[in-house]
Amino acid sequence: MAARNISRFWEWGRKIICVGRNYADHAKELKNAIPTEPVLFLKPPSAYVREGSSILVPMYSSNLHHEVELGVVIGKGGTAIPQSTAMEHVAGYALCLDMTARDVQDECKSKGLPWTMAKAFNTSCPISEFIPKERIPDPGNVKLWLKVNDQLRQNGCTSQMIFSIPYLISYISEFITLEEGDLILTGTPKGVSAVQQHDKLQAGIEDIVTMSFRVDRQHQ
Repeated sequence: MAARNISRFWEWGRKIICVGRNYADHAKELKNAIPTEPVLFLKPPSAYVREGSSILVPMYSSNLHHEVELGVVIGKGGTAIPQSTAMEHVAGYALCLDMTARDVQDECKSKGLPWTMAKAFNTSCPISEFIPKERIPDPGNVKLWLKVNDQLRQNGCTSQMIFSIPYLISYISEFITLEEGDLILTGTPKGVSAVQQHDKLQAGIEDIVTMSFRVDRQHQ
């Protein structure tokens, strides 16, 4: 089999593993308890969307929220990866948005149901270009920001994460084998809020990467 191009991981990577409530201030703003172990959920690869295409508000939601996150791209798979060697499994990073149908999520939570409809819909995972590992020497101290229509909404740093990237890789790989091309979304800082049709979202990691997306509505 021909070698796969990790810089286009979204074309062939098999899963997106998301970490919820990994910033204490974000957990508090949604009135959630601070977790004592990672809260995980999945998105399918069909959630990916790249610049040039729109983020689509699902037909069943009227309260779509943005969540800006650092994504970790796995370059070497493994099971039960020790924290001490976890970073050897990282190929690079991507700036990501975890688009969340908050009204649907709240309803699911109140009924004790999974969040799939709130988190896994098409275009729920906008991503930047692949960022090679050497461009982010310290992923535990990276500033993330997001603007909606040029107004700053989120401005945080990965140093605020409850669970570090090596810990997350080790924890997840204990029971979900990580594979080359997988993406881990590491959680969002505070400041999440709703977006509307025709809004313009811009997000960035310091001076490393920026991306922009327009919001549209899914049509019947």
